[in-house]
Amino acid sequence: MKVTKVDHIGIAVNNMDEALAFYRDTLGIISTGTEVIEEQKVKVAFLPLGDTELELLESTAPDGPVAKFIEKRGEGIQHIALRVDNIEEALAELKEKDFKLIDQQPRYGAGNARIAFLHPKATGGILLELSERK
Repeated sequence: MKVTKVDHIGIAVNNMDEALAFYRDTLGIISTGTEVIEEQKVKVAFLPLGDTELELLESTAPDGPVAKFIEKRGEGIQHIALRVDNIEEALAELKEKDFKLIDQQPRYGAGNARIAFLHPKATGGILLELSERK
């Protein structure tokens, strides 16, 4: 597996508009727009920062994973995404090592990425996402 960079840092927020205003008005970081991923019950906004991005995540449903995260831990960093060259090869390598995965197969993510999550119990408590973008 070849990890090439930190793709993005996912930040769970209660209110996307308020969060975007903070990043724009206070820090001068402008979003490239928002996208809803129905399958994951989440609205996302990417904020480019040089070679990486911040990804703001707002739940679109009370039972969504981001809503559950905020309920347990509050707003804040929810995951770190690592860019990989080939997500199928990366998952196959991890499976071969009996690594605990959340996603056995890649799925669609925001920004036309193919993604898969690694289980935090296997990564020292950090939710890691593998991301492949073409």
